Amino acid sequence: MNRNMLIRLVIDLSMTVLMLVAMAYQITGNIIHELVGVVLCLLFITHNILNRRWYKTIFKGKHNVRRIVSVVVNLLFLVSMAVVLISSVPISRDIIPFSPINNDTVLLQIHVMTSYWGFIFMAVHIGMSWATIVNSVRKMTGITGTSRIRTIAFRVIAVLIVVYGVQASFEREMLNKLTIYNPFGWEFYDSSMGFLLDHLAIMGIYISGTHYVLKFVQKQDKTRLETTGFKERNIEKNKNFQNKKVH
Repeated sequence: MNRNMLIRLVIDLSMTVLMLVAMAYQITGNIIHELVGVVLCLLFITHNILNRRWYKTIFKGKHNVRRIVSVVVNLLFLVSMAVVLISSVPISRDIIPFSPINNDTVLLQIHVMTSYWGFIFMAVHIGMSWATIVNSVRKMTGITGTSRIRTIAFRVIAVLIVVYGVQASFEREMLNKLTIYNPFGWEFYDSSMGFLLDHLAIMGIYISGTHYVLKFVQKQDKTRLETTGFKERNIEKNKNFQNKKVH
């Protein structure tokens, strides 16, 4: 693995961990939440600088289903994170205590709601890059061969994570947090481990779902191209045969 790829993986992993810590507001408290938010902001900016070439290619080349989904998800992730970071400034109580706006409920709810959307978009973003991540980890660990048993085991684990993640989504009212304005805020007091397991499982829903849906789409596209190529070859053969008969 080259150095740039390793740096990007470390930054992405750090962002994922810090995103989870930032969402555990009831566990960490306000000052840690704000400090983590500042570091997350810096890492997010660094991430976009390292991937700045991607923005230049948005309107270039052919746009298949995978690429269109990638563009939409990445832009939505960018917008949601931008709203989270911008809305955090006026509601800050510790790092920016001189902010002119105090206890603004609307801004607080915008901040909370978009953070949950950012969490979902982040998971989908990871799912779209999951094959690249797995290949990089395989190179780092020296695993080069394939194993049917290992593949089945990982798929069973993915199913279990998704099942647990769906249950956790209902228990933590994720749909309401993404769609409903709540002037009293969302609170769920529990242990750090419970929070971590639940939210990792919820991430697992979108990572696994995105990864396998895109694999299915890619397989369908490949089959369609092979079928089209086969038909074109048959048409070409028929033309050649007809030309030989004429001569």
